[in-house]
Amino acid sequence: MTTFGPSASPRSQASWPRWVQHGRAVGFMLLVSLVLLGGLGSRLAYLQLLQGERNRTLAQSNRIRVLPQPPVRGNLYDRNGKVLAGNQLSRAAYVWPLVQRNPDWPQIRERLVRILDPSQPEIQQRIERADPRSPKLIRIARDLSPAQMTALAEHRPQLEGVEIEVEQVRRYPHGKAAAHVLGYTAPITRGELIRRRDEGYRMDDVIGRMGIEAAFDRQLRGEWGGQRVAVNAAGNIERVLGEQPAQAGQDITLTLDLGLQKAAEKALGTRKGAVVALDPSSGAVRAMVSHPSFDPNVFSGTVDSATWQRLQSKDNPFVNRAVRGFPPASTFKLVTATAGLESPEFSPNTVLNTYPYITAHGLKFREWNGAGFGPLGFAGALQNSSNTFFGQVGKRLGGEPLLRWAKTYGYGSPTGIALPSESSGLLPTHEWRQDNMDRPWGTGDAVNLALGQGFTLATPLQVAAAFAVPANGGDRVQPHLRQGADTIRRSIHIQPQHLQLIRRGLRQVVQAGTGKALNVSELPAAAGKSGTAEVRGLAHAWFAGFAPFKDPEIVVVAFAEHSGGGGGSVAGPIVRKVMKAHFGVSDKKNGEGKPDSSSG
Repeated sequence: MTTFGPSASPRSQASWPRWVQHGRAVGFMLLVSLVLLGGLGSRLAYLQLLQGERNRTLAQSNRIRVLPQPPVRGNLYDRNGKVLAGNQLSRAAYVWPLVQRNPDWPQIRERLVRILDPSQPEIQQRIERADPRSPKLIRIARDLSPAQMTALAEHRPQLEGVEIEVEQVRRYPHGKAAAHVLGYTAPITRGELIRRRDEGYRMDDVIGRMGIEAAFDRQLRGEWGGQRVAVNAAGNIERVLGEQPAQAGQDITLTLDLGLQKAAEKALGTRKGAVVALDPSSGAVRAMVSHPSFDPNVFSGTVDSATWQRLQSKDNPFVNRAVRGFPPASTFKLVTATAGLESPEFSPNTVLNTYPYITAHGLKFREWNGAGFGPLGFAGALQNSSNTFFGQVGKRLGGEPLLRWAKTYGYGSPTGIALPSESSGLLPTHEWRQDNMDRPWGTGDAVNLALGQGFTLATPLQVAAAFAVPANGGDRVQPHLRQGADTIRRSIHIQPQHLQLIRRGLRQVVQAGTGKALNVSELPAAAGKSGTAEVRGLAHAWFAGFAPFKDPEIVVVAFAEHSGGGGGSVAGPIVRKVMKAHFGVSDKKNGEGKPDSSSG
């Protein structure tokens, strides 16, 4: 039997010659190298050919930074060239956006919080808004104090990525004076930036809020500039590559007279209310006061929530009462007199009996003296501010003529002054009453309107513009605040004999009626009308006057909110003080202008 052993086979690898084994290893290594080199080459080709431009841009951004230069905001001047709002050099803290990638950023941020005293989220949010690769500095604090500057200098080695830059900070040298007219500035918010980015605003912009600062923000703000600089690996500037100078904003001169403005604020005192003074020929506003007020300088620094709450708690200090609506009371009788005289229902010779009260639509409308004044014509009714006389006029006319003439005088719509917060007031038309009260117009509504009561609302500025009509000879002027603005003036077509009768009545108010506070020898002959609005709580007091009577150069309206007392006794003296300041007369306390307790 034949026995077979293991079949013949190639020799095992271990028994191959050494040169064969070495060759196979080298081949394997070459194959691996080719694969690696191929991948690396492909990556390099991708980075160079396809992503080259992008990577060059990123590399350049890592060594080129932009140092922004904010523009200098334009100044605000009064009509005599006195600075109302200007700028002051200050220092601000900035950080580079890339700092948030620094492992030590949490410690840096905590140290900044201790020095600058904002909240940590506030700093973090401002930085997170920017791209970490952005070469632009991010401002985190403004108007640094000397103590803050010293602390930042002492901790400089531990504050990598933090820079201190000089900038302009808004300053209002007269504090609260004309605050509601001027407004204030503050850093743009994230929401505002999103809405206004197309207008050229950027994250570190300071924008106007309220008043002229807001209305003329585009003209005042200027345009940003900056430097492109090359930096080394340590972030130090090696050279300036280019510069585009910032363009300063425009200076704006206002119609305000700072001296008269301060006199009006002093005259109003601590009363809640408003004062408006304007030139009846041009509509130029010479003074505009609202109280309570605020100091706009507060907003040039960082306003924390506690400061904001403290400011808001002071009877709405940011409300400009000069352009907010209130019941105009008997100052509205100027409109009623015009509507009556210009209608076929009445003539300049009309005489009506006055009574303790009249009735309309089941309501009693009482004479303010409780007795009536006997027979009166239009001039005498203005002098005595007779409710029952003008109530009869309104009752006979109905609502349409009163509403039409009210609109002609400018009530029920904004005057067009450059103040974003201006109210249109309110004229309770037939449609308004139906929509809001769900009942038709009645005779009582016409009487209420004729007396400036009920739902009728007018702003002190509207009242001043209305009284400019009899002051300037029958033209309606548009109030304005910017010096050099075109005068917008047009006739409202009151017949001359009717206008003269109204003027005579307004003059008699000062001579022998409810405006005796202005009947003083130191002032030129004045004319005007008082008003006392019956509202919940204490009454509002009004007085509107102009002088000199023959050739008026100033209209002054004073409004005292919930002051109690009559318009002649409360608001009249305020107007007198403002007029004395305008005419350069010292306001001596010598018993002048006998107090008037009337409420007409």
